[in-house]
Amino acid sequence: MSYAIIRNTNYKIKNLSGIYRHIERKNTNYSNKDINKNNFTKNYSIKTCNTTYQKVFKILKEKYNLKGQIKSVSNIACEFIITSDKNFFDSIGEEETKRYFQTAYKFVANYKNLGEQYILSAKIHNDETTPHMHLVFIPVVHTKDKCGNKIDKIACSEYWKGKDSYKRLQDNFYSYMIKAGFDLERGNSKGNEHIPIEKLKQITNYEMQEIFKSNENLEQEKTTNDIEVIRENYKRVISKYNTLAKRYTRVKNIVDEAMYKTEKIQQENYILKRKTRDLEQEILKLKDYINKSFEYVSLLFDFSKERLKRLVNSFIETVNLKDK
Repeated sequence: MSYAIIRNTNYKIKNLSGIYRHIERKNTNYSNKDINKNNFTKNYSIKTCNTTYQKVFKILKEKYNLKGQIKSVSNIACEFIITSDKNFFDSIGEEETKRYFQTAYKFVANYKNLGEQYILSAKIHNDETTPHMHLVFIPVVHTKDKCGNKIDKIACSEYWKGKDSYKRLQDNFYSYMIKAGFDLERGNSKGNEHIPIEKLKQITNYEMQEIFKSNENLEQEKTTNDIEVIRENYKRVISKYNTLAKRYTRVKNIVDEAMYKTEKIQQENYILKRKTRDLEQEILKLKDYINKSFEYVSLLFDFSKERLKRLVNSFIETVNLKDK
């Protein structure tokens, strides 16, 4: 059985340019090996963004008079990655897959009374192994100011208020998709730790910090007017930068691959647990069926059930000995 997947990441204003280029496929090269450029034409939008996310954010903020203090450290946008597993999408076909993402889009627009107008972009990627939707929105809460007037306010912390806010999101998303007719499982939420993308970034940053530690004593300020010395120093710095860039790319690829494998293992583990539970139920049914069969036969032939069991077990043992 497949299950509904929805994951969230919060972004600051400075992050919007990067996610815009990735989601809208504006980059030239991608470190993710699963991205097939030949399939870019298969991607499509439910909510199209005709300009950059930064510009749309500023337009919406002004148009709807959105309140809230926006600082460089403020989270002003959220991104949902919505998907399931590849087998699920293969089994339901192209049209139902489109309905899956359209339904998910409606869920987000209505969740916590957000409003479709605050969705910046909803892009479906079919150029990777598994179809998925990137949905970027402004976390707007509908509240009142000090004078009691109704206002719309950009407040990521209030939108995700409560330690169980992520669990409530998943529960509501699962219920919504089930009611829409999709055969999915919620999965066992107990004991399953969600690893945010930020945590994976910290792992990558730790590796980079170790690289820089090994080089921090090598950089000394050069005070000279000698062009040749400056030129040589410039070459050395550029060479070191290229080396670090290659190392960073390698570490990032490792983290991306680890994240993909972790997701895959979790899916396989869930499927195995499901099959084990089904087998256990089948075994219980068979035991009950055999027990009732003994009862019926004993009543039919007026024969002790326990004696009948002993005779059957003795017969089975004899057959097994002959086979050996």
